[in-house]
Amino acid sequence: MESCRQLLPQSLFFLHLLLLPIFAEGATRVYYLGICEVEWNYAPTGKNIITGRSIKDDPEASTFLQSGKDRVGSTYKKSVYKQYSDSTYAREIPKPAWLGFLGPIIRAEVGDTIIVHLKNFANRPHTVHPHGVFYKKDSEGSLYPDKSSQDHKEDDAVPPGGNHTYTWTVPEDHSPMADDPTCLTWVYHSHTDAPKDIASGLIGPLLTCKEGSLTGISQRRHDVDLDFFLMFSVIDENLSWHLDENIASFCTDPESVDKEDEEFQVSNRMHAINGYVYGNLPEMTMCAGDHVAWHLFGMGSETDIHTAFFHGQILTIRGHRSDVASLFPATFVTADMIPSNNGRWLLSCQVNNHLQAGMEAVYEVRQCSQNTPESSMNGTVRKYYIAAKEVQWNYGPSGLDQSTGKSLQEPGSSSEQFFKHSASRIGGTYWKAKYVEYTDSTFQVEKKRSEEETHLGILGPVIKAEVGDTVLVTFANKASWPFSIQPHGVLYGKKWDGTLYHDGTFDIYCQTSNHYQSGMKARYSVSKCGKGASAPDPQYEEVRTHYIMAQEVEWDYSPDRSWELEHHNISGQESYGNQFLSNENGLLGSKYKKAIYREYTDGTFKIPKNRTSDEEHLGILGPFIWAEVGDVLNIVFKNNATQAYSIHAHGVLERNDGQVEAAKPGDIVTYRWDVPERSGPGPNNFVCVSWVYYSMVDPVKDIYSGLIGPLKVCRKGALGSDGRRKGINREFALLFLVFDENQSWYLEENVKTYAHGNQSKINLQDEEFVESNKMHAINGKLYANLPGLTMHQEDWVNWYLLGMGQEIDVHTVHFHAETFTYRNGKSYRADVVDLFPGTFEMVEMVVGNPGTWLLHCHVSDHIHGGMEALYTVLPRPGRERATAISMQSSS
Repeated sequence: MESCRQLLPQSLFFLHLLLLPIFAEGATRVYYLGICEVEWNYAPTGKNIITGRSIKDDPEASTFLQSGKDRVGSTYKKSVYKQYSDSTYAREIPKPAWLGFLGPIIRAEVGDTIIVHLKNFANRPHTVHPHGVFYKKDSEGSLYPDKSSQDHKEDDAVPPGGNHTYTWTVPEDHSPMADDPTCLTWVYHSHTDAPKDIASGLIGPLLTCKEGSLTGISQRRHDVDLDFFLMFSVIDENLSWHLDENIASFCTDPESVDKEDEEFQVSNRMHAINGYVYGNLPEMTMCAGDHVAWHLFGMGSETDIHTAFFHGQILTIRGHRSDVASLFPATFVTADMIPSNNGRWLLSCQVNNHLQAGMEAVYEVRQCSQNTPESSMNGTVRKYYIAAKEVQWNYGPSGLDQSTGKSLQEPGSSSEQFFKHSASRIGGTYWKAKYVEYTDSTFQVEKKRSEEETHLGILGPVIKAEVGDTVLVTFANKASWPFSIQPHGVLYGKKWDGTLYHDGTFDIYCQTSNHYQSGMKARYSVSKCGKGASAPDPQYEEVRTHYIMAQEVEWDYSPDRSWELEHHNISGQESYGNQFLSNENGLLGSKYKKAIYREYTDGTFKIPKNRTSDEEHLGILGPFIWAEVGDVLNIVFKNNATQAYSIHAHGVLERNDGQVEAAKPGDIVTYRWDVPERSGPGPNNFVCVSWVYYSMVDPVKDIYSGLIGPLKVCRKGALGSDGRRKGINREFALLFLVFDENQSWYLEENVKTYAHGNQSKINLQDEEFVESNKMHAINGKLYANLPGLTMHQEDWVNWYLLGMGQEIDVHTVHFHAETFTYRNGKSYRADVVDLFPGTFEMVEMVVGNPGTWLLHCHVSDHIHGGMEALYTVLPRPGRERATAISMQSSS
């Protein structure tokens, strides 16, 4: 087999071979990609460029980059995509140094065809799978059982030394929306085992643009001066196909390596931007006044929550100004910048441990012209005198949990672990440094806070300004450590950067379950204050009644393992599902006792309401409750379970003074939910919006036990008598949740029922046991076991996507083969939706690509954990024949 090491880089003279003549229907853009194995150095300078210290002298950097007897160091073998001039693969086309190990940039316009000739020079099968473009089954580049014929499977795994040609198009229904930027950011990557392929290095950027945006042979955009593509990712070299080779090649004593050792695994997680750490990314340079497009994306696992912060400049993202872009695995952001602030500026992830671990780079803005426009600052100069002052801060000064009225040190309470004060526990009071405002530059008299400002707590004073103002902050450090003030959202010069580097009574709480348990909740009061006339009470017309029961069932997360086992047999790996679905060695397997909501025909609760084929996909979810603005929902709830439960809904107006009445076992309780206008879609939303309902007695344990369901609220007149939105062919509600069975009310019963062997020896705190009970589910099903996601070509489909859970429940929902539109003030196109605990999204899709396709969370851990489903698009009768005739006539 040929070796990439023998291939010689060549000039861009050969680029003209890649762009075939442009006809009226668009261009055919041809790329020759080779998959090559290379040695990659994450810090080739041997320094932390940000601090100026050598790796060996930097205690943080050396954790990841210093080689040793059982440490790999900064250099790893990786597989990467390289671009070549033609089918001989003899001349490599160079790329910008700042791209790092990312593959070459693939660009296309609406109407274009992309042809990728892939040759695999690596030592194992790989593919190329794109986001954001149209492809048929033989060009998907993704390995999974999809019922397709063998001639459509050759793209699924290109063997070592093999070739495959992929054909992708950018039709009008994949084009940027009117409110999108001119070009959309996407990626391509290998997809035999996507988490391992990407961790090994096989990923690159893809750009699809509005028609007329790219300039001929150069393929450069004519509407911007510069494009930069940056991937923020904690690259987990423990997942790489090359891990064993890297240990053998770069550890000085390979035999001493324990691959399961936690510190060893941490040392192999590279917090990188384009494969560089600690400022080693080759510098990106631009001129003041340039129009710069930043194409940003995240990849990776649950740890890959990134906030890309651009010091010194302002970005425009989806019509909003910011200096931070939020990134998650497989989310793509296009940000525009017109830099005006000269200098070398830091670009970093603001997540604390990512910043410490080296997710930093530097970009430079140069003064290239005398005509660079300057901002007019003719407003008020607003002066603030702020000091850093050390104080003793009590996190719970009342000594009470205000939501229960009990002591924060109540034995057995969730608050006790944080507030217990003893010889070995600090309790609730800590020394802190706090920003405090003073009256003048003498810093003698603290400025008293008004009643309206008491809620600020530990926060410093609110700094206020209008457009055109200058904020002058005089800062005094009265603390015992060096501190500064770093602002966001304003323009400042280098000397004011503030960062050290070389150049009723209702509850409000965090929906993330472990944050809720740990006390992240407060109360707020709403009072009638007599200021002017009160708004008239809304008028409610339609009353819709649902009879819902909580009942206990045996639930099987994976009743059929054939898809999962076939999938991992194809990829030559032991199934990842064994960790969660095996019932050997004290593990529980796939079956658990759970409580679920089910609907009945009337208040006798004798006859369950059978689910239709349209509702089959709901799985563990309760009935799909629907309403229009102006309706009243009467929920008659019977608790047929052995625990006290309730039903609480998001979005609607509950007539219960902020408290949800619990139903004891056997009780029937009626809840009234009013649906005022504020519960429905706003003027810039779709016609319907997503909400959820769940039990609120103990919301964490109740939801993990299974009690949750979907709710949609639509504009008046939008729904038919069956609750389906008019003009929509299919509606699906999907909950992406890692069901933590360790927190279910039924854990001990499940151990007694499903654990084999000596149950007395089972340790409920054992790490392996705890992990095995975390079910990475879509509507309560794993590994493509969810049924009912079937639609027809050209159907108009609404997807109601729901996120709940804890910190690990960051889900990036990816639809293979289709794109969708979503609204965030305006309409945008994407193929990945971001979900977090307590967030609910609705997206619209017109399906046009017949086949059985993968729908999954793109977070690496969740892919391996089984958060995958299949959806099927059936050909519309007569559509295929019409398409064939059309293609013949056009040719």
